[in-house]
Amino acid sequence: MKNPYEILGISKSASDAEIKAAYRKLVLKHHPDKNAGDKNSEEKFKEINNAFDVLKDPQKKAAYDQFGAAAFGAGNGASAGANPFGNMGGGFEFNMNNFDMSDMMDEVLKSFGFNTGRQGRQSAAPEPRGRDMLHEVIIDLSDAYFGKDETVRFSSNVKCEKCHGHGTKDGKAAPHCETCRGSGYVRSRNGFFATERPCSDCNGLGRNIKEKCAACDFGVAHKKREINVKIPAGVQDGQRLRLAGQGEAAPFGGAPGDFYIDVRIRPHPVFQRVLNDLMMRAKVPFATLALGGEIEIQAIDGKNITVKISAGTQVGEKLRVRGKGMPGGDLYIQIETVIPTKLSRSEKKALEEFAKG
Repeated sequence: MKNPYEILGISKSASDAEIKAAYRKLVLKHHPDKNAGDKNSEEKFKEINNAFDVLKDPQKKAAYDQFGAAAFGAGNGASAGANPFGNMGGGFEFNMNNFDMSDMMDEVLKSFGFNTGRQGRQSAAPEPRGRDMLHEVIIDLSDAYFGKDETVRFSSNVKCEKCHGHGTKDGKAAPHCETCRGSGYVRSRNGFFATERPCSDCNGLGRNIKEKCAACDFGVAHKKREINVKIPAGVQDGQRLRLAGQGEAAPFGGAPGDFYIDVRIRPHPVFQRVLNDLMMRAKVPFATLALGGEIEIQAIDGKNITVKISAGTQVGEKLRVRGKGMPGGDLYIQIETVIPTKLSRSEKKALEEFAKG
């Protein structure tokens, strides 16, 4: 067999993307549809496909890189007409008699972003689905602690009640168009190129509707709506909630889309949130830090709690109160102190004695 790298015009260090790019370029150049009756191009076309079959398969490529043509039986008694990849399981054998050039070219053109389906092989269109919708809700940190029921108001397409979403006067589902099989367009091939146009039998709808519903457009009508959203306790800032089937209705009775809620939480003047824990600062008198005592603070749930201060507690130290953060979290209190600006004589004397040790 010939060197596949030389056939594709690439080096042994070529990446998968470079191998594919070289193959696509050459297969377009030497395709029989563009070179009708040219035996040399036909042979070249076979060589290109054989070379690509080796280099696209990691096992075959590794075998060739290590052993060369010998890895595939070439040069070891293989006949001129034998499959040059016969010793590799699942090997490729190019046969112009049973190979569908149109199928191969479809794959090549699809890799370049072209839609190349063919008339007669056109698959049935998938059922329509309604559009997903997204709404943002802003709540307080206390709402995130307790959870909250929020009413969201908006406008969207809804299923027509009169025709049950089918878009027909009699309220029954319209049959798929047989010409385009429900896709709304037909495809045809002219040699190398494929074209696509709206189906003339159904006017691009994909359905054969004899009489339309007068109250809607193809089964949907635009109306004002409201949804009650239950925001769970402990919700995180930026968390997205999904309400399945609450999005826009689809034409012709298709499945509705989903409704998504992005939850945003306002900053709190006292608490800072880290996952499920809460952080706060508390100013404690110097004497309480030195001698010990208690302080009272208000937690996120609105209840007052008493926190014990041990003698010798330092400024900047963090005290932990278990279970008083968000659901499943704790509360951390960072200690600050208050420096008095006015002292009585007795207070000054006491501090002077303290400073003397």
